[in-house]
Amino acid sequence: MTDSTAALPPTTATHLNRLDALLAALHRAREAISAVVVGQERVVDQVLVALLSGGHVLLEGAPGMGKTLLVRTIADAFGLDLGRVQFTPDLMPADITGTLVLAPQDGGGTALTFMPGPIFAQLLLADEVNRATPKTQSALLEAMQEGTVTVAGTVRALPRPFFVLATQNPIEQEGTYLLPEAQMDRFFFRVDVPFPDAGTLERIVAQTTGLRQERAQQCLTPAELLEAQQIVRAMPVSPDVVQAVSRVVVSTQPSRPESGAEVRRYVRFGVSPRGAQTLVLAAKAQAMLTGRAHVAPEDIRAVLLPALRHRLQLNFEGVADGIDRDALLLRLLDAQGL
Repeated sequence: MTDSTAALPPTTATHLNRLDALLAALHRAREAISAVVVGQERVVDQVLVALLSGGHVLLEGAPGMGKTLLVRTIADAFGLDLGRVQFTPDLMPADITGTLVLAPQDGGGTALTFMPGPIFAQLLLADEVNRATPKTQSALLEAMQEGTVTVAGTVRALPRPFFVLATQNPIEQEGTYLLPEAQMDRFFFRVDVPFPDAGTLERIVAQTTGLRQERAQQCLTPAELLEAQQIVRAMPVSPDVVQAVSRVVVSTQPSRPESGAEVRRYVRFGVSPRGAQTLVLAAKAQAMLTGRAHVAPEDIRAVLLPALRHRLQLNFEGVADGIDRDALLLRLLDAQGL
């Protein structure tokens, strides 16, 4: 995407120059985030792909892995207005969406006035989302899907861009409410945050225990992020790639004749059509970050697991036999030659 534009028509040359500027800014943002969130480059890349695709992310990892730091740093790098909700069992939907309150008026007296909740932010950190009750979770998930909030019969649009980065602690289940399997599909990606190796842990400790705390500089504006999202959607993808993705998703359905013996034995529910849409759109964003003007098979492979791992549900036998969902998905991808 960095070819010379001297011989191109003015409109085409301007478009390419703009695209190159956005790519350069995105690479600066990735470097700035990775400098603060040490040793999680793969996680950073996957979250950036989701942001470029306009999707929400479920971050899953043990406490103290830097999930909250990652979200705050992304807000700094993209200039996004950050909201945060610490989910607890006593949290009510109005604590997230907002409510009507009696407020004094300039001319005297009081009137019902809408007090926006923390969800009215461009980037919302939903911390430990599995600690909220299903009623509160549903209010968040509805806003994620519709991009609006309805309070007292009035529909209010959420800001654009709007992203939810929810965190979930997989090691402690006491006092938690698991997200319904069907609702997990609303998250564009489920990103696993791994424990760092010894060398990376040394860098983290050295960087975070001194007097100076690193903060990422702003590299893009929210308007530029929206512009990048439009470029991602306009990126071409070959019919062969779309066909292969469709075959992969169909092969996850245990009731389909195309599925193999392993899927029929161990899978309860396969990937939804939304999963196929997610896989293609995420591959477009991955291709853009890589500097390609089209989707290649390696882009599909790079985004396969965060896009589909939370959409494939194992049955009891699959869980009992310790079937690795990630490995199963990769085998299904290999079978399609991608």
